[in-house]
Amino acid sequence: MPQRRFHLLAGARDTVPMMVGAAPFGLIFGTLAIGAGIPAWATLALSAIVFAGSSQFVAVSLIGSGVALPVLWLTTFVVNLRHALYSATLLPYARALPARWRWLLAFWLTDETFAVVEHRLRAGGDLNDGVWYWLGSSLGMYLNWQLWTVLGVVLGKSVPSLATLGLDFAMVATFTAIVAPQLRQRPVLVAALLAGVVALLARELPYKLGLMLAALAGVAGGVLAETLARNKERT
Repeated sequence: MPQRRFHLLAGARDTVPMMVGAAPFGLIFGTLAIGAGIPAWATLALSAIVFAGSSQFVAVSLIGSGVALPVLWLTTFVVNLRHALYSATLLPYARALPARWRWLLAFWLTDETFAVVEHRLRAGGDLNDGVWYWLGSSLGMYLNWQLWTVLGVVLGKSVPSLATLGLDFAMVATFTAIVAPQLRQRPVLVAALLAGVVALLARELPYKLGLMLAALAGVAGGVLAETLARNKERT
């Protein structure tokens, strides 16, 4: 048990920089959701049940625009497609885990936790007690997100202009810190460049369709680049 607690706390500790970066993001989400007319209970439910920052922001924007539910569902689905790549990357480490562990860790898998856990597993080689490290990182991010969403809801009712203060820059910096080290891998670089170009060209499309196209282009480009690299290694 002491060993498990050690790994649990280590996972949470190593995720603290990501929590700091996510804090303004959660705060702004709560504020924007209240400003869009979403009830406080629904805003908190989004963070508790969906737990996907980018999708939650897109959902709030689309709800505010009054789009149909199928468009909302499809858009958030596409935005979250990157998690399929995360899962595929971590599958070799998680394959032997009981189903209850895989369900829990899959639900809590975010960009930040993936970056922290993947680095740890790549360095350590296998899970062992690393599953508790993974759990610590996941719980840290989850509880952090709920806390800042609650504060955002509270402040959204009393300080409606909070979202205009530029706090979202912290999340941009956090994602940059996550992505930058991965750009040394060609598939990741191809995915990032392709998604960026498509997002820029399609930014004027309605209903966040540009974001959907950028996500699809990035995923497709990354998968294609990785497939070509593997085929080249075999020949």
